[in-house]
Amino acid sequence: MYAGLETLTAAPTAAERARLEHRLVGWLPVTKTFSVGEFMPLAHAEIDAALEAGRRPIVVGGTGLYLRAALTELDLRPPPAPGVRERLEGELAARGAVALHADLAARAPEAAARIEPTDRSRVVRALELIESGLEPRAEPQPGGSQLWTGETRLNTLLCGLVADREVLDERIEERVDAMVAAGALDEVRRAEEAGASLTARAALGFEELLNGDVDGLKRRTRKLAKRQLTWMRKLGGLHTVEVTGRGPGEVAAELAHLYSAAPNERAPAG
Repeated sequence: MYAGLETLTAAPTAAERARLEHRLVGWLPVTKTFSVGEFMPLAHAEIDAALEAGRRPIVVGGTGLYLRAALTELDLRPPPAPGVRERLEGELAARGAVALHADLAARAPEAAARIEPTDRSRVVRALELIESGLEPRAEPQPGGSQLWTGETRLNTLLCGLVADREVLDERIEERVDAMVAAGALDEVRRAEEAGASLTARAALGFEELLNGDVDGLKRRTRKLAKRQLTWMRKLGGLHTVEVTGRGPGEVAAELAHLYSAAPNERAPAG
């Protein structure tokens, strides 16, 4: 979503956008804080508008939390009051995540026990809820019951692409190397200089590239892929599609066949 982090976040290229229309890509300034609660109604509106126009939306992701937010109604907490997040982000920059986690532990020890002291975004979110007069209970996370259900707000074909683990690891290595060669480090430096928000900095690889830790980014990406596969395989109603040793055309043909065989063709494909 963040404009200026297209290489880092593997946003579709200009050529890809010319071939197929994309929505909610590259529109958010890196200085803006953004949440899944703000994303969910935007995604629902785009899906509904496409269906009303007789078009077929294809929802592609991504983290389990954001993908499920696009496809269903998650039980999410309200956004903070104006100015609260900005003030807490200022404290975070000045004092660090561990110091803010200590504040959280003093005010809500049970909430603090669920959050790693270095998890900047969740520490800030918990403090936001406290200052809004709300209990900082856990938000839905990948692996939570809301994310495992196959239920969706509209009839949806759920497909998950899977690959041999060695092949996947090789592709991750190649992707990170290509991303660095394409200028991802310059992207994060520019975003840092512009005053990147907490959620922009949470993009996978932002902190690692700022620290020059390309190998660390590769390790973190492999761990993320493993968590995504674990979550995906528990998702009810999912059709898995093997991509190892197959070209894009062959995979696309299988997806098209699954869609044509779906009981309700008005459904968006997720």
